[in-house]
Amino acid sequence: MKHRDFLKQLQHDDIVAAIQSAEQKTSGEIRVFISRKNLDDAVATAQTQFDRLGMTKTKHRNGVLIFVAPRARQFAVIGDVAVHQKCGDVFWQALATEMTGHFKNGEFTAGIIHGIAKAGELLAAHFPPQAGAGNELPDQVEHD
Repeated sequence: MKHRDFLKQLQHDDIVAAIQSAEQKTSGEIRVFISRKNLDDAVATAQTQFDRLGMTKTKHRNGVLIFVAPRARQFAVIGDVAVHQKCGDVFWQALATEMTGHFKNGEFTAGIIHGIAKAGELLAAHFPPQAGAGNELPDQVEHD
């Protein structure tokens, strides 16, 4: 699928609203990045974007990135060190399977929102909101 077509299909306002809703229940941060590149390894590319987006600089190292590369038909969901310590690989694998079901049905916005909601639940369970802590990272969908 072409990058532009994929972006046009996404309901950006719904995705941003899902991020904002999830982040109200946690001190964690969730971001979504859509890549137009044809890549070989979504996880490695997601990690590069995670670093580039400054997600390793959150106070509690509790950021989650949902990275989607429609041209390559790949995606990855990764978390910073503190998040990964709480959930391990099993959580990420289960979430990827659930999101894949949405994506295979062409439900791209629903799949991303599902990932945001599940990541938000994980973050809320382990990283409760903190008084006076603001939003450390932007909520809009990023893309290259």
